[in-house]
Amino acid sequence: MTTNKQNIYNIIKSGYEKKEYLKIQEWKAIEPSVLSKAIGTIFKPVTWLIQSVVPEKAMRSAIEGCNGASKFLIDSDTFKKDCNISNIKEMKNKTLMECDNFADEIHNWAIAYATTEGGLTGATGLAGMAVDIPAIITLAFRTINKIGMCYGFESKTEEDNQTVLSILSAAGANTIEEKQIALLTLKQLETIILKTTWKKIAQTATESKFSKEAGVIAIKSLAKQLGVNLTKRKALQVIPFVGAAVGATVNATFIKDIGWAARRVFQERWIIEKHKEDLVYDNYINID
Repeated sequence: MTTNKQNIYNIIKSGYEKKEYLKIQEWKAIEPSVLSKAIGTIFKPVTWLIQSVVPEKAMRSAIEGCNGASKFLIDSDTFKKDCNISNIKEMKNKTLMECDNFADEIHNWAIAYATTEGGLTGATGLAGMAVDIPAIITLAFRTINKIGMCYGFESKTEEDNQTVLSILSAAGANTIEEKQIALLTLKQLETIILKTTWKKIAQTATESKFSKEAGVIAIKSLAKQLGVNLTKRKALQVIPFVGAAVGATVNATFIKDIGWAARRVFQERWIIEKHKEDLVYDNYINID
């Protein structure tokens, strides 16, 4: 662990939080699956065919539209009732274990839904890709946003949207380098949180403009990245008679990866916010 990570670990008092914090660091170091790389090489002509059905431009449009659409699929009132809260931010007052338990329910539901959706669209082979990929991206955004709520975070600002995109990028990375870039963005957003005291919450107009520009760049690169990742995962889906099974498995695995990325990122964000005052006084970061 680096000095900063060691500082956080030493500040944490809860044994459960310490255990989960170590798991967060382990997740960050895990390389993307080599299986998708192997499949992508063997079925290169097939992946090219899939990309022709769902080109990068269509992937970019899906990413731009699905995040907003996914929020309409979240019933925040029911969520608050289930969690016995009146405001999403109250989740930050619960224990990390309680937050994890709620996230577990959301995660498992999303995996089950992805399995069903992937099976139905996978049965139609290549033709179903045009419907399947936007649907799974919408579910991915919904999963990230709702898991964020489990830890007291709602996607409202440009920084929040950038966090969601970065989580999607980390989960859908094809290489460790792509994952590290996504994690670096998340680290920069984490730094903003640590620099933001309860006396200085709003960002300046200049910073907000930068965030919007960064978001546009992220969507362009993310569309290309996810296009490669999903087509490699789904290469076997075009084969007759096995498409349904492959579609169900691939979608379930993709959402499982998305869910764990969201959980690890928001777990760390929850821990940092809980111990922010101690981190500041421990000279973790200089406050302006």
